[in-house]
Amino acid sequence: MSFRKVVRQSKFRHVFGQPVKTDQCYDDIRVSRVTWDSTFCAVNPSFVAIIVEASGGGAFLVLPLHKTGRIDKSYPTVCGHTGPVLDIDWCPHNDHVIASGSEDCTIMVWQIPENGLSQPLTEPVVVLEGHSKRVGIVTWHPTARNVLLSAGCDNVVLIWNVGTAEELYRLDGLHPDLIYSVSWSRDGSRFCTACKDKSVRVIDPRRGTVVAEKERAHEGARPMRAIFLADGKIFTTGFSRMSERQLALWDTENLEEPMGLQELDSSNGTLLPFYDPDTNVVYVCGKGDSSIRYFEITEEPPYIHFLNTFTSKEPQRGMGWMPKRGLDVSKCEIARWAWGHGEQGPPGPSKTFHDPLCSPGRFYKLHERKCEPIIMTVPRK
Repeated sequence: MSFRKVVRQSKFRHVFGQPVKTDQCYDDIRVSRVTWDSTFCAVNPSFVAIIVEASGGGAFLVLPLHKTGRIDKSYPTVCGHTGPVLDIDWCPHNDHVIASGSEDCTIMVWQIPENGLSQPLTEPVVVLEGHSKRVGIVTWHPTARNVLLSAGCDNVVLIWNVGTAEELYRLDGLHPDLIYSVSWSRDGSRFCTACKDKSVRVIDPRRGTVVAEKERAHEGARPMRAIFLADGKIFTTGFSRMSERQLALWDTENLEEPMGLQELDSSNGTLLPFYDPDTNVVYVCGKGDSSIRYFEITEEPPYIHFLNTFTSKEPQRGMGWMPKRGLDVSKCEIARWAWGHGEQGPPGPSKTFHDPLCSPGRFYKLHERKCEPIIMTVPRK
């Protein structure tokens, strides 16, 4: 007699999250209070950048990863914007280059010195001007050097050649309302957007056209997010008509119905999804939540499989995600997060061979006055 398996087999079913010790956090940081659904944090193997409160303009901190503990109030910031900074993104091809978008309608690109800042940085390498309203999204092209996408509250998407400060493509008229999120496909040939009109769109930037669209992807009125997965599918977060938070998986070849749809809870914080293409795991962090939920995406129904939840005591204001090349694979890290609240920073990345299945990630969780690294680990057998 054969017994049916009741527990689905997965390499990542026992992935667990672990916060670093207090002396490895970044403490006494005044995380931005601006009302915008940004992550407020960007991380690479050299630096952690955090958008902070600033008087007379916008600013963000750039800290070397080893610069942990209490951060002095006089620590220099990147402070060239005349309005609050809304979004930041590290260049994937140069760990010392970061882009910022601001309420002052500009995008600025900055060169960070090798050892970090010793004095305030006020002069950007490039200023990109083309939006008529505040710039809420900046994201680098995943494969092409010096190509940057920006989206503003003017409902316009611009793609820039940062080297020449020129517009490559202006995508106007494709979105009738505010753009909540933009995500490049893995090869950079397309990107998907989530819009206030409740539609998810797949856009070919060269043709300047919408190649696929799903109206009312989530019925609720609160913000949605959409990200491309490695196989070309799209993962979205949003709200139902009854204001319950939802996750959905979509096939871009057929957007009529979601491949999978799950309802989580009735909290009102926007769900920020982070995707690991090596493990096909999506981490979902709600603004104002004190937890990170993670799900494995598979080819078999129901396609979205809940793995586990990491829970902490303090609610998160934002979140950063460490690229794989910054993980300590000798300890089987698969993700490293930084969320805003705490004290001193994480150890540096390992120089050992990168095994994507052994290193899920590291997050940097932002609390009100602290940034706390969270290490996601696959247990050794």
